Amino acid sequence: MALREIVKFGEDILRKKCREVTSFDEKLAILLDDMKETLQSADGVGLAAPQVGMLRRAVVIDIRDGKGAIELVNPVLVEQYGNQVGNEGCLSAPGEWCEVERPMRVKVKAFDRHGKEFTVTGDGLLARAICHELDHLEGILFIDRVKQDIPERAEGRK
Repeated sequence: MALREIVKFGEDILRKKCREVTSFDEKLAILLDDMKETLQSADGVGLAAPQVGMLRRAVVIDIRDGKGAIELVNPVLVEQYGNQVGNEGCLSAPGEWCEVERPMRVKVKAFDRHGKEFTVTGDGLLARAICHELDHLEGILFIDRVKQDIPERAEGRK
């Protein structure tokens, strides 16, 4: 495993739509392992492949609930319920925090690193993290979904 450099806002790759993963092979396993290590090292909650320079539909999420990291390959949002508004940041935008509205609960179909399909349901923080990372796969950034800047950050912007 290796740490990968996290791409920062302003880089074109973050605005591009990712391609589906078609080979569930050693290259994918290495990418996912590297992403988990990079996520842990950066003390983040989620990381999408374009954030490490790869235009592939793969994300890792670890909300630090003791259940470990979730790997989602070719994820598709199939259901969403309710809403929540909360502070959100991004490893690609260190120090930036904004209020973003997200669903309270989501259900996603995805594949694991071996190509086996599964479904995951997330509530609260997990739902927020899933939506944030799936947006990255479409070239959408959390700042595109800002509900309202946090007051102390907004004062510095004019």
